[in-house]
Amino acid sequence: MTDITHHNDTSIEQFDDIRPYDDHQFREKIAELVREPGFEHAVRYVMPDVDYDDFVAKLLTVESQVDFQVKIMGPFLEMLVAKTTAGLSMDGFDNYKPGTPHVFITNHRDIVLDASFLNLCFIRKKLPLTQVAIGNNLLIFDWITDLVKLNRSFIVKRDTGIKEALAAAKHLSAYIHHTITRSKESVWIAQRQGRAKDSNDMTQESVVKMLSLAGSGDAKDNLLELNLMPVSISYEYDPNDYLKVREFLMRRRDPDFKKSQRDDLFSMETGLLTYKGRVHFHLGECINSALSAAPGADRSEIVHKTCGLLDRSIHCGYRIYPCNYIAYDEANGTKAYSDRYTAEDVEAFDAYIDRQLTKVEVPDITAEERAFMRSTMLMMYANPLKNQLAAKDCLTSR
Repeated sequence: MTDITHHNDTSIEQFDDIRPYDDHQFREKIAELVREPGFEHAVRYVMPDVDYDDFVAKLLTVESQVDFQVKIMGPFLEMLVAKTTAGLSMDGFDNYKPGTPHVFITNHRDIVLDASFLNLCFIRKKLPLTQVAIGNNLLIFDWITDLVKLNRSFIVKRDTGIKEALAAAKHLSAYIHHTITRSKESVWIAQRQGRAKDSNDMTQESVVKMLSLAGSGDAKDNLLELNLMPVSISYEYDPNDYLKVREFLMRRRDPDFKKSQRDDLFSMETGLLTYKGRVHFHLGECINSALSAAPGADRSEIVHKTCGLLDRSIHCGYRIYPCNYIAYDEANGTKAYSDRYTAEDVEAFDAYIDRQLTKVEVPDITAEERAFMRSTMLMMYANPLKNQLAAKDCLTSR
């Protein structure tokens, strides 16, 4: 891979296979998109009251990607917040200097909304928006690829052969470095490939390794160039919790179980349209100063250190809700946090868990499997608190 520092500004063309559409392509691609029956069907599904002709007319007046994000996606996301949450909030703005592009790296809860809600928080504050990394496993139809590339997403190629995987990782890393250092735009990427099904959020070393591949220095210098900023995402309720439990159960029955594309589509739809309770984002501190102070320059050491810094920040930044305290106490058979919730909270949470578990459609579930599903769902809600306690304990013991 040629070092990206040697490219001139026209080198963006080498990333045509993964980068978002630029403003020169925008009008042509949006005109193609609105003619797609699949797109029309999706719009009518998520916005049942829409006047589609009026919506198309409005889309065709949009002239740039940022306008698309602010004028089209912004109001759509505000509608989702109003209909499917008890409020979306963000803090930690003191850690963010808008003139500095960052790679925002977050825990991964929802396939679509993690990055979308982050950008909505920035829209509300009139701050620059981010480009978004999205796995090609979700690009089931061509029109979905067009839609995400119009919405300033770039493609992460997955499920390649071993040789192709290294080339794809170098290419992706070069694009992210180009976006930060040349385009001066921020980027969002999840800390791991796929969502943490049990909410036990840990940064995958392969993600950090990929980020360190491009640049003109060693692994540490290359990571410092990206101004990595950890962001914690806390959903009070995960609409996909019962689907994740179902997946755990299917894997328990058959270790080779694999989800279908239909499963991915249904997860996206459920995450978008179902109630999430309160949703909170916390911007952590950029890890550059802590990473700069880290001794050694061995790539594997630096990658490991970076993952630790990201994990501790993300874990400390969670907003903990009553359901997390209840789940922790129920999972561990304690009353350690009984001052953080009421008897009514417990009754409501237990009823919620029971309702979600009845949605799991698997034939011939045994009593043992039912107990397994319940304990699995409790751990999903207990793990953010468990990880936060461990991270804070780690920081105080230094």
